[in-house]
Amino acid sequence: MKTTIQEQDGNMVAILEGRLDTAASPETEKAMSPLYDCEGQDIIIDCTDLEYISSSGLRIFLGILKSAKAKGGHVYIKGISDDIRAVFAMTGFINLFEFK
Repeated sequence: MKTTIQEQDGNMVAILEGRLDTAASPETEKAMSPLYDCEGQDIIIDCTDLEYISSSGLRIFLGILKSAKAKGGHVYIKGISDDIRAVFAMTGFINLFEFK
């Protein structure tokens, strides 16, 4: 699992590559920790190269969403595959996030 955080056009962007499974979650959460501190910036989670997400990965997304909303920010999900979209739909997360 590879996680890259960068600033683009005034937004914070997290680029996820690989499988966000239970084993990768602690390292991924640590890599995404700068997103918890965003104020005045929207967050885009780029899932174009994300192959799989487990419940522990969804928990990370939810934590980032809660933190951003508390500060008046938005979290957008970009580039999810049909398989990952199905996971979001089954868990109800499809209704929590905005998609680009």
